[in-house]
Parts: sequence; structure tokens; C-alpha cells
Amino acid sequence: MTPTSVPVRLCASALLAAALTLSLAACRSAPTPAGAATAGPHAAMAGTGKAAGYLGKTAVPDSVRLVPPPPPAGSPGMALDEAISRQALALRDTPRFAQATRDADLSFPAGAKQFACALGFEVDAERTPHLYRLLERSRIDASAATRAAKNLYQRPRPFTVNDQPTCTPEDEAGLRNNGSYPSGHSAIGWAWALILSEIDPAHADAIQARGRNYAESRLVCNVHWQSDVIQGRHLGSAAVARLHDNAEFRADLDAARTEIAQARAAGWQAPPDCAAQEEALKLRPESAL
Repeated sequence: MTPTSVPVRLCASALLAAALTLSLAACRSAPTPAGAATAGPHAAMAGTGKAAGYLGKTAVPDSVRLVPPPPPAGSPGMALDEAISRQALALRDTPRFAQATRDADLSFPAGAKQFACALGFEVDAERTPHLYRLLERSRIDASAATRAAKNLYQRPRPFTVNDQPTCTPEDEAGLRNNGSYPSGHSAIGWAWALILSEIDPAHADAIQARGRNYAESRLVCNVHWQSDVIQGRHLGSAAVARLHDNAEFRADLDAARTEIAQARAAGWQAPPDCAAQEEALKLRPESAL
């Protein structure tokens, strides 16, 4: 070994270490890929242990700009809302009312199963993790799309006007302080219907019919007016349009499509209560649009 070999090796090692340090620093500071920027502060779990939406605050549709004010008292629109509400109240104590009660539950894992009969199998976090995450995170974005208008208009809900019970009495105290217009459940249900029918086109009709009657459950529950439901579906569509510009959403969408194909190939079966659900959903307010 020559006298200079050790210094040379030390220099080489130092240069290699410096290069690795610079490389790691570059990785840490690399820009977000195109399309993922809309995720903003919302990582999948947002560092809190709870799911978060795909969209950052600036990417969420502006409901104040997208929907008109709710129908005022004495207007033809309000008269229609009241007429449909009376029809919906007639469904209390029927199987449709019981279904509306089940539809009210948006918590997960229950929320992931709301479209199980339309899909033909149940979504769960273990067997279909990407599809589960897709529904859970898009639920948050669709709900956020209604928030600005809800806060602005603070429309009283039907049960506070007609003094009739709802299908979820345990929620009534909170609902009194939460604006009726537009409907968050309707936005979420329709967003799910659009997303699921895109990745499972063979069942698109059944899925979209479920999205419609899922929203109508809010009428049967006596917690929303018809115009709340209509504008909620509109905002659900707006949220899905924004979601397609998000890279994380598109990645989960593609992975969920694969999971659905695997479920079909494996012969997964629909839940046993689907026939009863189908019969219950045939009962609906006649004038509901």
C-alpha cells in the first residue's frame, strides 16, 4: 500500500457520502407530480389516524357559486318541496322507512356497504382495500362540496317545520344546527354512484338507480326537502369532476377497477337481504324527481 492510498480512499468515501446526502435531499424536496397537487394537506390519513379527502380546500367545488338559493317561503318551488315532503311522511312505518334509516349511516365500515346490492358484493377494507379507500375518501370530498352553501343559507330541515319524527331521532339535535340545503347525503350517494358506475359499467344502471333512491331516503327520513336532494346530486357530480384531476384518486380508481374484476372472477355473492331491499325501494314519494 502506498503512503497516499489511505488519503485517496478517504477522499473517495467522503465524496460518495456527500453525493448520497445531496441525492437524498433532492428526493425530499422533489416537486409533487402533476395532478397530485390538488391533494393539498389531505394525505390519506392526514396524520390524525382518520381518513381525509383527496381534494385540498381550493379544489373543492364552491357550492355558493354552483347552486341557487333555496326556494323561499310561498314560492312554487317551496310548495313542491312541501307536497313531496307530505308524500314522504306517508311512508313512515313501512319497509321503505326502515331502509331510509339504514341509508342514513355514512360511518365506515357501514358506509362502504351501501351499494353492495347494486354491485353484487360487499366492499370491505380487507378484501377490497382500494375500493374501500376510494369510497371513504370521496365521501369526505362530496360532503365538503356542500358545506359553504349549508353554512350560508342555514335552511331549516323539514322535521323542524312539520314537527314530525325522523328516522334517526338520535341525530336530530345535531341536525337542527346543520343547514338542510343542499343535502350532503345526496351529494355523497350520487358521487359514489358516478364513481362506481365508471369502474363497473356492467352494473351502471343498478348503481345509478341506487344513487337516486339513496338520496330519496333523505326525504323519507324527514330531514331534507326535495330541492336539497336535487342540488346535492348536482354538487356530487361537481365533486367527481374535480376528483378526476387528482392523481391519488385516479390511482385508487384504477386499482378499485381491478378489485371489482377479481371479485367477479372469484364469484363473490351479494348480501342475503338484497331482495328485501329491492322491494322496499319500490316505495317512493310519487312526485320525487
